[in-house]
Amino acid sequence: MHVSIEDIRDAQTLLRGKIIRTPLIPSPRLSKELGADVWFKPENWQITGSFKIRGAYTKMAPLSEADRRRGVITASAGNHAQGVALAGQLLDISTLIVAPETTPETKLEGIRQFGAEVILHGTHYDESEIYAWELARTTGRVFIHAFEDAAVVAGQGTVGLEIFEDLRNVDAILTPAGGGGLLSGIAIAARDLSPTTKIIGVQSHASPAWRAAFEAGQVVPVLYQETWAEGLLGGIGGENFALAEPLVDSIELVTEEDIKSALYWALDSHHMVLEGSAAVSLAYALYHTDDKFRGQTLVIVLTGSNIDLRRIRQLL
Repeated sequence: MHVSIEDIRDAQTLLRGKIIRTPLIPSPRLSKELGADVWFKPENWQITGSFKIRGAYTKMAPLSEADRRRGVITASAGNHAQGVALAGQLLDISTLIVAPETTPETKLEGIRQFGAEVILHGTHYDESEIYAWELARTTGRVFIHAFEDAAVVAGQGTVGLEIFEDLRNVDAILTPAGGGGLLSGIAIAARDLSPTTKIIGVQSHASPAWRAAFEAGQVVPVLYQETWAEGLLGGIGGENFALAEPLVDSIELVTEEDIKSALYWALDSHHMVLEGSAAVSLAYALYHTDDKFRGQTLVIVLTGSNIDLRRIRQLL
């Protein structure tokens, strides 16, 4: 798989007028705490409450008329599914979603509101994906991968492109690391536009697939545990690892308590609703950096807001 900065620019042109171009917003409180110039990239403000519409639309818009008539299918913990569902609505393409049984109800409601059909199968993403591929073969629908696809990576990479359009000198970007589409896309944009910017992926101890892969030099099996960052739960593909490994500076891990504390911090400090998957990068900045970014310009990507009200009640 090959993705270039030109592919990301083409995706940006394709997405213009279809998504919200989210701004960079400063965080005076976190800047003071870290002794750094801290900015948020709030993809939680995106149309579906997540950045995933970027990759989904970029993949689906060029489909042939024959493929559009067949419809599409995907596997997703929720946010990619909402992106596919909205893209299907915008492009008049039938969408079928296979989601893990653990998917929060708020995400399922978001999927259905865009007219998609939903099937619940499996306890985490990997099991849902296997079943979705089986259905793709039996129904003839086009499979839209959540992260390991060149068009999807290019679409997610527009997040990085926008960061550097708005802020020329960035020392480091913290971004959640799940399947790797966003991580790879941002890293590709950064290495072309700002080669010295450090790209740091963050995930939970409950799903440490990227950390294990970086330590082993290849994708390896890991054990998964229940997590508040369910959108990051599951493995990564070999092609995305090959894309990201030479471009990403490090993969960091945070605990479940870190994630919950970061969610509460965002509510308390910025009146900002995040989901657990979006809070891992914020959690790392809050609780694991010490003076690491002192005097630097730091961008923290906040990837989504689709959290169950039940969990917000638990936080409060």
